[in-house]
Amino acid sequence: MVPTLKKPRILLVEDEQHLAFGIEFNLKRAGYEVVVEMDGQSADRRLTEQAPLFDLVILDLMLPGLNGYDICRRLRKAGGQMPVLILSARSLPEDRTRGFEVGADQYLTKPFDLEELLTRVKHLLLRFKNLTGSGAVAVTDSEPNAVVTVGEHQVDFGSYQVLREGAVVQQLTSLEAKLLRYFIKHAGRVISRGELLENVWELDNDALSRAPDQFIRRLRKLLERDPAQPQIIQTVRDAGYRFVLPE
Repeated sequence: MVPTLKKPRILLVEDEQHLAFGIEFNLKRAGYEVVVEMDGQSADRRLTEQAPLFDLVILDLMLPGLNGYDICRRLRKAGGQMPVLILSARSLPEDRTRGFEVGADQYLTKPFDLEELLTRVKHLLLRFKNLTGSGAVAVTDSEPNAVVTVGEHQVDFGSYQVLREGAVVQQLTSLEAKLLRYFIKHAGRVISRGELLENVWELDNDALSRAPDQFIRRLRKLLERDPAQPQIIQTVRDAGYRFVLPE
């Protein structure tokens, strides 16, 4: 008997009924299992009770009951690691910045192209699967070790936790873990924003050209003694970034 492959399960949080039904239809047509919630409190309750059952969250921001920013923040605080794709009509730079700061992996503005949405969903699911496998980051000879010391911190890529003196200080998202692991793997050389978009975000365009900046800002706040004068994740003007492991 040929085993039945489990369909990726997506939580779609969208309060515009016609849009929610259209997205749901096309996601199911693409082979995904979809659960729809149309208000923030129901979505938050669903994630509180069933977060491990979902492989991806597509999240509107302006929702009745509880906004998308708070839902994403609460999910990350509770240790939820699945990718979060914000889908919103809010298009100002500060909206994107806030979305990344609360833990979103990608941000797509409405109106959007359906093929772009499906492509991003596919890439996010594939990256999350490759990163987590059976619940831990796979480690090979060419990858950093499962636990890496970065200055005063220890990064456990098996649990996505950052520790200091044995205490957990931060739970990384899957994208933060992938970005940090890429930096560690290529420590010492200059890495351009385009290279990060291609190899970490898995995008071949500049649609999210500022996204790496926001994620790097968060990693600096976590790892640097003085984020305003970074010594670990250094900016190389007009070129990109250089990751330097402290002695």
